[in-house]
Amino acid sequence: MRVIVVDDSIVVREGIRNLLAGSGHDVIAELDRVDGLMAQVRRDQPDAVVLDIRMPPTHRDEGLRAAEQVRGAHPDVAVLVLSQYVVPEYANRLLDGGERRAGYLLKDRLLDGRHLSDALERLVAGGTVIDPELVSHLMRAQVRRRPLAGLTERELTVLALMAEGLSVRGIAERMHLSTNTIRTHVQHIFDKLAISEGHQDNRRVQAVLNFLHHGGQSRRPAT
Repeated sequence: MRVIVVDDSIVVREGIRNLLAGSGHDVIAELDRVDGLMAQVRRDQPDAVVLDIRMPPTHRDEGLRAAEQVRGAHPDVAVLVLSQYVVPEYANRLLDGGERRAGYLLKDRLLDGRHLSDALERLVAGGTVIDPELVSHLMRAQVRRRPLAGLTERELTVLALMAEGLSVRGIAERMHLSTNTIRTHVQHIFDKLAISEGHQDNRRVQAVLNFLHHGGQSRRPAT
């Protein structure tokens, strides 16, 4: 896998490069600002871009805006944004740009190189990755509000694991249930959230966005 890393900290950039190299991936470029990222992507055509949300000059959401630009111009390039904070609105913005190849992880996950590599591989394959801590935050927030109020506790758990980016098989393994049972729960979630028939991946992302929007509206981005 060919990856571009964007972070204003050389320590973080080197750390990511070493972690990915240990998993057999190639960091083809490292940038300390988002300026020039689009040109770099056009020139190098990477499989994925990893970038911090808060970048110079204001250290607010420059990285997230750059991620949105990459996704708009290069939908086949996976984008993984990194944050030190659990901010549901950031994940909403990222996923609103499209249902595939988008991920949001806390920087703490970088302590485990396998987690980073697994997340990128899922994204490059066309999936979506949401940090488990963000999912837990949303589960603790206002999941009893409509339209999630109609979901059972087990269905909420399945939806939370879908938000993390797990497949049906992955959810079944995590919950120690059969894949057929999980498929039944997923269908019930689609039905209760009134998500219309369509491509399975698209329906999953619609369900996850529903979860993010209605579970994460009570917290504003940290500044």
